[in-house]
Amino acid sequence: MDLQTVWFVAVAVLWTGFLLLEGFDFGVAALLPVLGRQQTDRHLMLRSIGPLWDGNEVWLITAAGAVFAAFPGWYATWLPALYLPFVLVLVGLIIRAVAFEWRHSHHTTQWDTTWTRVITTGSLIAALGIGAALGATTIGLPIDAEGTRVGGAFAGIGWPAVLGAVAVLGFSLVHGAVFLALKTDGPVRLAARAFARRWAPVAALPLLTWAGLVHLRGGTAITAVLWLVAALAVLVAWARIRLDREGQAFTAWAVVLLASTATIFGALYPVVVPSTISSAYDVTITSASVSDYTLTVMTWAAGIGLPVVLGYQAWTYWVFRKRLSAEPGTPQAEKISA
Repeated sequence: MDLQTVWFVAVAVLWTGFLLLEGFDFGVAALLPVLGRQQTDRHLMLRSIGPLWDGNEVWLITAAGAVFAAFPGWYATWLPALYLPFVLVLVGLIIRAVAFEWRHSHHTTQWDTTWTRVITTGSLIAALGIGAALGATTIGLPIDAEGTRVGGAFAGIGWPAVLGAVAVLGFSLVHGAVFLALKTDGPVRLAARAFARRWAPVAALPLLTWAGLVHLRGGTAITAVLWLVAALAVLVAWARIRLDREGQAFTAWAVVLLASTATIFGALYPVVVPSTISSAYDVTITSASVSDYTLTVMTWAAGIGLPVVLGYQAWTYWVFRKRLSAEPGTPQAEKISA
């Protein structure tokens, strides 16, 4: 396997890791007005993602950095063409991070309510923006032979962007609900379980549609099998959550994303940005990548640094693995900021 393919796979893994890990804390934050009927419930929901949310965001930085370092042609086409969604993502992440920190500087009902709403708003904006950018990128953008977007600022924000936005948000909502059912106890757990039971099949449809469309355009027998795995995993997750097997449901729902993104990136390869104007204008890993020497240096650096980062994050999840309760004074009453 050549280094260009290795780094294409690495980028796919990084984006998948970001959606998988950040997806559940986007979902938890978005569900605060739905499942957090009482102030104690909202506090419990935020405690469940408190030690994890900022570490999960590192995957976004790493994924975007890998695209920039390994495939500058991809980066140069992708970001200018989708400038508006990415600005919205940055705004959402900024106000979300500020709200997490400021929510604890005072302890009045109005203060908590205000910043909880900001957390929800920022998470919704970020999830929709990321989904729009990835959907438009993988289904197609109006780019010419120079890799430049044709049309105005909104030219890249068509139905593929809408499909991607809805897909990421739908996945995240159920992902967050199943995570809450696995991580918490009491009324929040019951409400999260009921939400996942009700909405899991519906929430998976946009993601499966997105993966199916990319497969139909350039997929193989392998991506067809992967798509079927994703569809079957939806049924497994739904069946397991109906039987109150939260751990199995969480694993199955994660497989939905893993198989779907594998379908998308597998069917896309070796194209990284398809053109809706002409396939001759597609940006590929060959035309977008840096030199083999640079990729070699990057591979050595990643081989040394990545295990350390993965080990640290795995340790964080292990430390905060216990189920949380809304009762005061429990040993799991972690602070929201890691």
